Amino acid sequence: MATAYTMVHHDGGEDPVAIEEPLEIRVDGEPLAVTMRTPGHDDELALGFLYSEGLIADARRAEPTEDFAANVIEVAGPLRRDPGRRRFYTTSSCGVCGKGALEEVAVDSAPLPPGPLVARSLVAALPDRLEQPGHQRTGGRTPPACSTAPGGSAGARGRRTSQRDGQGDRRALLEGWLPLSERLLCVSGRLSFELVQKAAVAGAPILVGVGAPSSLAIALAEDRRMTLCGFARGTRVNVLHPSGTGDGLDG
Repeated sequence: MATAYTMVHHDGGEDPVAIEEPLEIRVDGEPLAVTMRTPGHDDELALGFLYSEGLIADARRAEPTEDFAANVIEVAGPLRRDPGRRRFYTTSSCGVCGKGALEEVAVDSAPLPPGPLVARSLVAALPDRLEQPGHQRTGGRTPPACSTAPGGSAGARGRRTSQRDGQGDRRALLEGWLPLSERLLCVSGRLSFELVQKAAVAGAPILVGVGAPSSLAIALAEDRRMTLCGFARGTRVNVLHPSGTGDGLDG
């Protein structure tokens, strides 16, 4: 089994970071779905997915293909029924996991220009500024993402997370905020590849989260020249920024 984490350096030291990679599930050579995962036991993941969707009722052969170095798993068919591929697109809470094949995962976004200089104390405290009435009342709604101008007020939208399901992007579009070149984007969970991808498309130079970034999120942020700020809580934040660039934080 592959190592489940890698070490990364940030401005405060070094931390283990969970490895995140996409996995394409094929049945009899046909792409069916993509899910994000930490590599390891991919056969069990693929078979469990197909069983939970009612597509298989018994044990099947599932093994990595030779062409994609374990990022594609091949399952022997036939399936019990027509999978209705569109169903996976519309019911998945993860936009990446709603794709059918690996080549559909990547989206176009240019490297980002330098963003605003932001006080470190503002970034660390940003999650506390998220308005979360739905979560506070019910405990059943994930607190929203927000976009804020440095030193300004935060605008928030959320269902699962507003950035994941595109709701935050729609708010920013309607308000005329795009691209978010002079704003910060804050999310209430971990920093995944998908969230970095959406932030890059929206033009956000700084993405803040209360949780940890994944390995794939860090790699994409470096490629797009985006500053990632993880574990933002109270007065502390870990800052990861592209090699050879400033981190966009003051103090």
